Amino acid sequence: MAEPLMDPKSGSGVAIPVSTALETEFPAVMLSEVGTKESWRKEVHRPATSTHKWWAKRLGTVFRGIITSAITAAGEDAEAVYSAPTDLSGLVVLDPFAGSGVTGVETAKLGASAVCFDINPVATLVQRQALQQWDAQALSAAFERVERECRREVDRVHRTEDGRTVLYYFWVATVPCPDCGDTIRLFSSTVFSKNAYPKRVPEAQIVCPQCLDIQEGRYDFDTAQCANGHTVTQKGPVVRSTATCRNGHATKVMTALNGDLPDYEMYAKMVVDAKGRKTYEPITDWDRALYAECEELLAELPSSAVLPSGKLASGNNTDQAIKWNFNEWHHFFNARQMYSLSLIATAIRDLPGRTPEREALCALFSGTLEFNNRFTSFKGEGTGAVRHMFSHHILKPERTPLEAHPWGTPYSSGSFSTLLKSRLQRAHEYKTLPSDLVPENGEVQRVTGLSAPLAICLYQDWSSFADSEEPAAYVATRNSADTDLPDGSVDLVVTDPPYMDNVHYAELADFFHAWLRAMDPFDGYPSDDTTRRKGEVQNADPMEFGKAIEAVWSECARVLKKGGLLAFTFHQARIAGWVRVIESLERAGFCVTAVQPVKGEMTTSVVKSGAREPSNLDSIVVCRRKVDGAANPHDSVEAALTTAKRELALLHKAGVGVGPGDVRSVVRGSLLAYLASVGADLDETVDDIDRYATEIIQELLG
Repeated sequence: MAEPLMDPKSGSGVAIPVSTALETEFPAVMLSEVGTKESWRKEVHRPATSTHKWWAKRLGTVFRGIITSAITAAGEDAEAVYSAPTDLSGLVVLDPFAGSGVTGVETAKLGASAVCFDINPVATLVQRQALQQWDAQALSAAFERVERECRREVDRVHRTEDGRTVLYYFWVATVPCPDCGDTIRLFSSTVFSKNAYPKRVPEAQIVCPQCLDIQEGRYDFDTAQCANGHTVTQKGPVVRSTATCRNGHATKVMTALNGDLPDYEMYAKMVVDAKGRKTYEPITDWDRALYAECEELLAELPSSAVLPSGKLASGNNTDQAIKWNFNEWHHFFNARQMYSLSLIATAIRDLPGRTPEREALCALFSGTLEFNNRFTSFKGEGTGAVRHMFSHHILKPERTPLEAHPWGTPYSSGSFSTLLKSRLQRAHEYKTLPSDLVPENGEVQRVTGLSAPLAICLYQDWSSFADSEEPAAYVATRNSADTDLPDGSVDLVVTDPPYMDNVHYAELADFFHAWLRAMDPFDGYPSDDTTRRKGEVQNADPMEFGKAIEAVWSECARVLKKGGLLAFTFHQARIAGWVRVIESLERAGFCVTAVQPVKGEMTTSVVKSGAREPSNLDSIVVCRRKVDGAANPHDSVEAALTTAKRELALLHKAGVGVGPGDVRSVVRGSLLAYLASVGADLDETVDDIDRYATEIIQELLG
């Protein structure tokens, strides 16, 4: 174990070395090993940053490694510092794109002071939960008060005629046939429920698309006869975007919608009795009458009730929903969902005081929305039943949506009550006694005692943060190109900037904001119609992306202390994104001193697995200010290429997954950084760079 670093107040001071292990001997193999374990269950290993959905959440183990390597001098053992109790009191670490708060949490665990900025207020809410202290008894009391206010009524509208609880209602979207007016139920398959391991458990639930009769069969059945005499096959009336009515007329679903929202029909329900036994049952007239009552109750809610508001604006991640005529956020919920969720949200909003516990329940409610809307679906038996709406990172309309019980029971998935335990209570336990993943005896072990508890005060301005005598974090919603930080006030900048053309966070975050704006979770939470802001870095246009991120890098250069360091993780499928990032750093006064490949997010993520060359690694781009005398470490293209190849080969030899996309990304970053340092026109080099990358792919991967 390495000795803890001295507190700077004692006289020795924690400072960024002139040359760091982050730049020279970064422990990428070790961090990739522990990062792989974290990536499979981030919510278990880093629950403080998993209280609410945010996109492209980085690995806490890797960010701990970045911070500890940045304060370790070249030639010293960065792996030992990572694996030892380390006190960085007095060090100030800025994350200008703070997202879910990974940098802030790892900074605070190491005893340093975190500054977390994000332009999106939903991200700020997530960061605040990651860092904020809660009183466990006060949190339980607030939850119980909300429960008293609304649970009985929410339970009442999710029950059968004989009083049993309905866990899930199964719905299907319908459209009229333009040729004959027949109602087309948009089933692509007649199997609506099967086990996650169907070959092991072949039993499945089958629906007749003509009369909605349900029966039990096998997941791989050929034909079946429903109770009304209809022949049922595996295929439903919809194949891709074409729907066929019972009279044989084929039409595009979009044509049949004709500018209207789809209609929906309930066709089945999953019921649980007092002993926890689950059954699938058909929808009855009583069920339909209960739903109709919810429509009336929704209409009768007072004007003060919390309800979603706002319209969708066109965007990369909203256009698919808009094409289906989901133009307002309330369209994402059916009447019973909206009524039940409004009861819960209003009870939380009306809790007395602006306490951290009230704010935590606001975040918990917002997280519940992800699993309770018309864009969710049924994953099946043997797994978490609800497939959340962001499983594809876009707002994709669901033809067979699942309606869950939003308050939930012990048998529920994605409900307000179950997420209390799996998210808030787990996060509280972690913040009280943080754990870390370290290599021990040839295995990755989860250990405690390396990190300080997250017992810090949150501030929303620099002066209050700077004046605090207690451990503190400055967490605010703001454009990081324009901050209130003094010149030379930050030791280290560690971040994960938005990529040029992947998920556009604000477009998706507006789904949560449509409710949160009326709940007012913390002081300063905006009531605007949208979380989209001028100054957002994310932009599909490379030039606009470059200008926006340059403004942030320029501000980072201003607030960094002399000898300070900027490190960020990056991977980008389009080389134009790399070009603009390297150019923006150069114009902002930074010089790239290292590009280190390391394990990124889970390889099987939807975004990655759908890419032409899926990536498993991130590139850590390490920079220093040119005004401080920094220079790129390479004197030729060949030298930069040799370094990139060596770092990739070390990971590949150690068994870390290295794919063509990873090689291409690291080679691009390394060569562009060198070429920028000698004043080359980067746009003119892209073909040569990708040729070099292809050669290394063939050499390294065969």
